[in-house]
Amino acid sequence: MTAVAAVLCTAAAAPWTAAAAAAAETPSTGVSSAASAYAFAEDAQPVDGAKGTTGAEPLEAGRTYRSSLPRDATLYYRLHLDAASNAYVSVTAIPRADATLSITDGIRVSVQDADNHSCSNERARFGAAKSPHPITAWGARTTSPAAPLCQGAGTYYVVVERTGTADSSPGAWDLEITTTTEPPLKQAGATGPPTVWNSASPTPVSGSAERSQGGAGFSRAVPVGQGVWSADITPGQTLFYKVPVGWGQQPSATAELGSVNGDGRRYAIDALALTLYNPVRADVEDASTGYDGKQKSASLAAVPAVDYSNRYAIPDRVNGMRFAGSYYLVVHLAAGVAQKFGDGPFRLTLRVGIEGAAQDGPGYQGQSVPGDVFEVTAQDRQAAAEGATPDAHATMKAVAAGGIGTGTVVLVVLGAWTVAARRRARA
Repeated sequence: MTAVAAVLCTAAAAPWTAAAAAAAETPSTGVSSAASAYAFAEDAQPVDGAKGTTGAEPLEAGRTYRSSLPRDATLYYRLHLDAASNAYVSVTAIPRADATLSITDGIRVSVQDADNHSCSNERARFGAAKSPHPITAWGARTTSPAAPLCQGAGTYYVVVERTGTADSSPGAWDLEITTTTEPPLKQAGATGPPTVWNSASPTPVSGSAERSQGGAGFSRAVPVGQGVWSADITPGQTLFYKVPVGWGQQPSATAELGSVNGDGRRYAIDALALTLYNPVRADVEDASTGYDGKQKSASLAAVPAVDYSNRYAIPDRVNGMRFAGSYYLVVHLAAGVAQKFGDGPFRLTLRVGIEGAAQDGPGYQGQSVPGDVFEVTAQDRQAAAEGATPDAHATMKAVAAGGIGTGTVVLVVLGAWTVAARRRARA
């Protein structure tokens, strides 16, 4: 029985020992590894950006890529597009946790045709807090009549460059790049944006908070639905959530940072930042607030309900609400908060609202790539209602596997012990 107990304890402890060892091997960067790490998509493929269009490597729709952007560099990637589909490219830049940044540092992403005509041009910056964290800019080639220069099938180029000053750290930034295509409609609809929508400031959702720790990247975003959710966040950390939003639905969100023993004389600028991204990771709306140790909140301005014709509007917070699917809420706590108020963790409360009933979509002619990007399934809504952390399922599988393995060993040992005991009894 002593041997059985020893085997049981050893086998049960093995998965947790391995996890602890892996955590212990994580290098220190000044900001805790848990706070600074970005979780790249597991299937991300390496790709090198070219210094010009010659030799630019292709990006295929539906795939995720990992690349690197040196300082003072402009990189080119290639797209092969048909004449009918809209194409979207998102680029997430991740600097080192100890990087020095200026208020103007960021990235610019553009899509160009073979004649150097610009189809889109977007940028993202790190902001006044100068806190290293993932930022995302996007590019698009649409078949809208409003962009007559970028029509037709052929070769297009994604151009990614760093912006800012020479005062930033010289190290390269990691990149995560995704590509998505949207098929045309079966029947043409309106070619202008809605003239009326509910632009009143939304009232934050109330109620008891349920625990839901956000993920560390877009691919690991934790599903949440309407409700109040709480998590722990440390300075320098970025949490990712995803919210299923159907056609005709209007999302809202508020992020709140709990109070600590602040004396009112310390202040961290742009300490808490909240950003809403649409299903192709295009920035829709953002909000931020400083922090003086007292409870603070950042609420997104009102965005319209999801409608295909929103794409014809000019403001980002309107034209970004152009399709249904998983919208992302990304929360960042500036690294500078640690200097003013300690390493934390701090309590984060996320209030998520979804107004309106889901409606039928406009009717696509074919499938998006990857598939079902612009749809919300019953499984999506169920996962959002539960607010489960993605690692929870993996952890339970590991525990189950460990339990099964341990149980098997125990049964074998018990069986051998029983046989031996019977033999001794017969002797």
